[in-house]
Order: sequence, then C-alpha cells, then structure tokens
Amino acid sequence: MGEIILVRHGQANSEAKTEADYDRLSDRGHQQAAMLGDWMREHSYKFDHVWSGTLRRHRETVSGMGWDADEDARLNEIDYYTLSQQMHDVKGEPLPGPDDFADHMPKVFAAWKQAEIEGQETYNAFESRVRDLLIEASVPGRQLLCVTSGGVIGMVLRHILDLDLMKMSRIMLPIWNTSIHRLTVRGDEAFLAGFNAIPHLDRPERTEFRTHY
Repeated sequence: MGEIILVRHGQANSEAKTEADYDRLSDRGHQQAAMLGDWMREHSYKFDHVWSGTLRRHRETVSGMGWDADEDARLNEIDYYTLSQQMHDVKGEPLPGPDDFADHMPKVFAAWKQAEIEGQETYNAFESRVRDLLIEASVPGRQLLCVTSGGVIGMVLRHILDLDLMKMSRIMLPIWNTSIHRLTVRGDEAFLAGFNAIPHLDRPERTEFRTHY
C-alpha cells in the first residue's frame, strides 16, 4: 500500500491584491513550514519522492520543511485573482474580501466551468492536470510528499470523492496553511485517509499559527 501526503503551503502574503504579490510566504508562513518539517522528522516520516509546485510559496514551504523537491507545475494553484477580476468585469460580482469566499467561490467555479470566464487556463485544463497528476502519483508501495495549494487539494478530493462544485468549494474553505491531507494507494487507486490535520500546531501556545489565509 502506498501513501500520498498533500501539504498546503504556509501562510502567504494575505494582504496582496494580485497573484504576484501573494506568492511569497509571510514570516508566519516560514515558521509554519519549519514546525511541520520538525514534526515530521520527530515522527519518523520518510518519503521516496518529494514533489512541489513551481510557485514561490510552494518552493519556500518545502525548503522550510527541510526537503529537496522535484517541481511540477501541475501542483500549482489556480489564479483566483484573475478569475475574481473576470467575474467582476463580466458578471458584476464584487471582488471578495476575507469573509466573502464562502459565497464567492462556488459562483466562480460555476462560471469558470461554463466558460463564462477563462482565467489563465480553462476549467477543463485545470481539472485534467490534477486528474493526470493524481493518476501518476498513485503508485503502490511509494511514500510521496506533495507541497501544493488549496485549489489543487480540493480538486484531488473532487476526483476521489466525486464531489460537485459546491461541495468542493466548501471543502476547500477550511483548509489550514501547512495542513496534512493523507491518501492511501491500493492497486492504482487513491483513497482519502486523512483531511486537514495540523498536528504540528496542536499545542496551545501555537494557536496564532493556525491560519487559513
């Protein structure tokens, strides 16, 4: 039986207004990554392969955890800033604030899937690259770590659990920074074994490090 560990990146620049400005870890994000790496080593985690997205926040997270990684752009996040701006331009949807994503995200995914907005890639291209990645990652007997983003984790779970877009959006919203999502591989198929765990942040004195944005 193999295992795939998906990790969301550490806290990025949450004050950003563009993807380029967002794509770097905050000081807290660097600390989260180091805490997760320390926790994994304390608990004897070993991986046959380590993958990360090519975005700066992915590379900084895996480096802060203390691993070298092979980069794969299929682990990259969707450009939600561009999609949000297109929703505003095409459909008049206000740009979201931190408290608006529960309502905003399902609308964005629905419009994107219907090709009413395009983003940097089509919805079908995003869905396909994550599906192809999941197939390639699902190798029996291999321990694989993947450092990625919440949108990719949500799409992986959509494939595994056959979620509709509303449920996928809802499952993405509570994903913590540097959270662990565990998949087991039997045969050539992956199954969900754990979701959104932050054991490295469980101590009461680390409450301030539990972040979503």
